[in-house]
Amino acid sequence: MIKFKAIVPLHVIVLLKQLSIAVLMLFITRIIFLTFNWGAFQDLTLYSFLLGLWFDMITVGLFFFPYYVIFLLPIPIRGYRIHQLFFRIIFNLTNTLLLALNLMDVEYFKFTSKRSTFDLFTLISTGNDINQLATTFLKDFWFLILILIALVLLSDFLYRKVSIKLFTFQTKEKSFYLKNTVAFLVTLPFFILISRGGFGLKPTGIIEASTFTKGKNTAFVLNTPFTMVKTIDQGSLELVEYFPDEELSKYFNPIKKTQPQHILPNGTNVMIILLESFGTEFIGAYNEGEGYTPFLDSLIDQSLTFNYGFANGKKSIEAIPAVVASIPTLMENPYISSPFGDNDINTLPNILAKHGYESSFYHGATNGSMRFDGFTALCGYDNYYGRTEYNNEDHSDMTWGILDEYFNPWTARMMTEMKEPFFGTLFTLSSHHPYFIPEHMRDKVKYGPQKICASISYADIALAKFFEEAKKQPWFDNTIFVILADHTPSSVTEEYNIRTHLYRIPILFYDPRGRIKAEKSNQIFQQLDILPTILDLLNIETNYYSFGNSHYQDTPKEAISYLSGSFFYFREKYMTTIIDGEARYLYDFTDQNLSPEDLSSEHIEEVKRNENRVKAMIQTFSRDLNKNKTTVK
Repeated sequence: MIKFKAIVPLHVIVLLKQLSIAVLMLFITRIIFLTFNWGAFQDLTLYSFLLGLWFDMITVGLFFFPYYVIFLLPIPIRGYRIHQLFFRIIFNLTNTLLLALNLMDVEYFKFTSKRSTFDLFTLISTGNDINQLATTFLKDFWFLILILIALVLLSDFLYRKVSIKLFTFQTKEKSFYLKNTVAFLVTLPFFILISRGGFGLKPTGIIEASTFTKGKNTAFVLNTPFTMVKTIDQGSLELVEYFPDEELSKYFNPIKKTQPQHILPNGTNVMIILLESFGTEFIGAYNEGEGYTPFLDSLIDQSLTFNYGFANGKKSIEAIPAVVASIPTLMENPYISSPFGDNDINTLPNILAKHGYESSFYHGATNGSMRFDGFTALCGYDNYYGRTEYNNEDHSDMTWGILDEYFNPWTARMMTEMKEPFFGTLFTLSSHHPYFIPEHMRDKVKYGPQKICASISYADIALAKFFEEAKKQPWFDNTIFVILADHTPSSVTEEYNIRTHLYRIPILFYDPRGRIKAEKSNQIFQQLDILPTILDLLNIETNYYSFGNSHYQDTPKEAISYLSGSFFYFREKYMTTIIDGEARYLYDFTDQNLSPEDLSSEHIEEVKRNENRVKAMIQTFSRDLNKNKTTVK
C-alpha cells in the first residue's frame, strides 16, 4: 500500500496541517458562538456542524490565499529561518483576524440576529460612535479578548509543532524545481476549488447557507469572516428578472395613489416617535399586562394599534428609510450606507413640504451617528437636532448621547418653534446597549431577567416626560402621534428568537382628540405602511412610490424582511420563507409553538402567490435602485 507521505511532498503536508489549525480555530469559535447564543438555534444536527466546517474551510481558503500561494511557489526558500519567520507572522496575523471577527459576533449577534457583514465597517467609520463605545464594549465583553489571546497562543503553539520538520527540509536536490512545480500546479487549484466552495458556476455565497439549512440556523453554519468578505463589494445589487417588465406590475407595483380618509382635518400635525429596541416582548399591553412600559400601555389603550406589527429590519439604520420613505432593505447592506443611499426618493418630509409642512428630526446621539443627519437632510427635513444642538454634556450617558429623560421633553419644547402644520420625528436612544440608567433613576425602574428590561422601563418613563411637556404646548391637540420601535432587541427567550416572532414590534396611532378609533387590530402592519397611512390620514392627494400599503386601503396586509439570504414574508396568518427565488417554508406565525410545523405542502396555491409577490418585490427593488427610479416626480 502506497503511503500518503510517499506521494505528497513534505512541504504540502506541512501546509495542509497549518491550514487545518486555522480551520480548527474557526470551529472552536463556532462552538463558543453557539454556547453564548444557544437560545437562537433549534434542531441543530450533525449535518449542521459539518456544514459549518465546510464554510470554515472555504473561509480559510479565501483568507489564506496569499499565504499558500507564496508557500507553494517552487523557489528554494522554505528551509531558511528568515522565511519561516515570515510565514509564521503572516499565518498568525491572518488567523488572528479570522478569530477576532468570529468572536466579535458572539455578542453582536444578539442585537442583529445575523452574522455581521462588511457594512459594519462603514457604520463604525461614520461619526464618533466607535470611539464612544470602545471603552464600554471592552468593559462588558473583556472575556472575549481573553479568549482571543488564548486561541492565538494555542494556534501559534500548534503551528510551531507542525512546522518543525521544515527546518530539515532539503531544497538543493536536483529534482527540487520539477517536484515543486508539479506540486504547485496540482495543489494550488485544489485550494482554489475549496475557496470557491466547489465546482458550481458561481462561488459559494451567503445564500447557500439558507439553501442547505433552515433559515433560523444560517448564522450558526456561517462564520463572520465569510460574510464579511462576501459583502465587501457593496457597489453592486444584482439585477434579477423573474418576470417580463410588462408582467411585473401584475404581482407588485410600488406606484401608489392616496385615498384621503377625512378622519382628521387638513393641516393636522404629525409626530413620529421611534423607540429604540422596544420589542413586543417587553410591552405589557401585548403580554397580558406583563411588561415594563406602563405609560406606553396607557397610550396603546387609547390608540389604533396592531397585534401583528412588524419591523422591516434588525437595525436602527434600516428603520429610518422604512418609516420615512417606505424603502426596505432587501439586501445585505442597509439602504442608508449602500451606494443607493443618495438616490431620489419620495419621503414624508418632501411630500408634506409641498403642502406647507415644516419638518424636524430629533435624535440625541452624537451628530453623524449612523449617518442620520446626512440622510434626513436628503429626505427633505428642514431641521436636525442632535447632541450638538442640545449642548449640555451634563445630561449625556457618556456613551451614545443625551439621556432620553432630558432630550425628550426638550424636543417637545423645540417643536413649538416650528410653524404649523409640521412633521416631526423623534428617535430615542437610552434603551440601546450599554443600557445605562442614571443613578437617580435606578430605584424607579422595573428590573427583569434581561439587562435591557430596566432600560426599557427607563425609556418608558422618559416617554411619559415627553408627553407631559407636549400637553403644555399649543400644538398638542392638533397632532397625531405615530409611536413604534425601530427594531427588536437582543433576547434570551426562545420565543422571540424564532423567525415568526423576530420582528414583532409595537406600532400605534394616537390622536389626543380620539378621532382615530382606538382598537387592537389583527391586521398585519409593517413600518413600510406608515408613509402611505399617514398620507391618507392627512387627506393628501398625490401619487407616490412605496413598498408599503395604507391601512385604510383595500390592499394586501403584509410585511417583508430580509436576513442572511432569506426573505420572510408575512401575509394573513402565515410567514413564507423565500430563498433564491423559491418558497421553502410556510409557518403559522400566530402559532405559539417554538417549533412551528411547515405547512407549505398544505397551502400550495398560497405559497405560490406569496412567492410571486416577493419575487416581484425583489425584482422591482433591484431594478429601481440600480436605475435610481424610486420616486414619482
